[in-house]
Amino acid sequence: MSLSILVTGGAGYLGSTLVPVLLDRGFDVTVVDNFFYKQSSLNQLCKNPNFSIVNGDVRIKETIKPLIKKTDIVIPLAAYVGAPLCKKDPIGASSVNKDSIFMLLELLSPNQSILMPTTNSAYGSGDENNFCTEESPLRPISQYAIEKVEVEQRLMEFSNFISFRLATVFGMSPRMRMDLLVNDFCYRAVNDKFIVLFESHFKRNYIHVADVAKAFTHGIDNFETMRGNVFNVGLSSANLSKLELCEEIKKQIPDFVITEAKVGKDPDQRNYIVSNEKIEKTGYIPDVTLRDGISELIKGYQMIKNNQYSNI
Repeated sequence: MSLSILVTGGAGYLGSTLVPVLLDRGFDVTVVDNFFYKQSSLNQLCKNPNFSIVNGDVRIKETIKPLIKKTDIVIPLAAYVGAPLCKKDPIGASSVNKDSIFMLLELLSPNQSILMPTTNSAYGSGDENNFCTEESPLRPISQYAIEKVEVEQRLMEFSNFISFRLATVFGMSPRMRMDLLVNDFCYRAVNDKFIVLFESHFKRNYIHVADVAKAFTHGIDNFETMRGNVFNVGLSSANLSKLELCEEIKKQIPDFVITEAKVGKDPDQRNYIVSNEKIEKTGYIPDVTLRDGISELIKGYQMIKNNQYSNI
């Protein structure tokens, strides 16, 4: 009997990459999405008999409760992602990012599982060496990171969970986002040919969107050994500063001009080096390098020439 999986926000940047992978694995997949961005990122899946779609709001109990009853695994991707969007609509962000997840957890039975995307921006600036493992103290600054930490803490009261603390995601997706750091910097390199960096020494970790999808399927395949744990999910070869990232882009776009500024500040002040050793020990290894992801984005931006794909 095939597993039934409920993916909230499944038409978004990550969901529109993950859902086809789940269907290819033979799972029955139901997506709940409010199609806020008017995206058509799942059109090609409608012919699949194992795919179901609900146009609805994850905050509405009457919408979610009957779907929960018939699912084995929940992957809650519906979210206001990132500090700028949460700042723009803090009430909406809190109701989706935290309240809807708390409701989900209350509706789940002990024999159901949940695979939760959280964020390694919760580390803030890490320790004195900016180094972070899953055991490092959490110092979230932005509303987005703070509420993700609250969700993860509540999640730990539920036995059947895996929490994936995602690095900054990059890469092309059917529902593209251009506000993510690598995606944004590549767009500027392709179209503007220059960038002005602030806090250029701030480091963070990166991961391709397809490898995030891979982390979720890896979690499904290895749930019994990974359950009840938190895992960083990122490219161990890509703990880079903003300046180092731009230098990587410049290797493929030589006329990209990089200027460092003394003013400007990140809203969530993330500056850390992240260890992904824990998940790698379970057998998970990302497939897409940062270099290959940059090359992919450069090709993608030959087709995308506007800002309609941003989250803000």
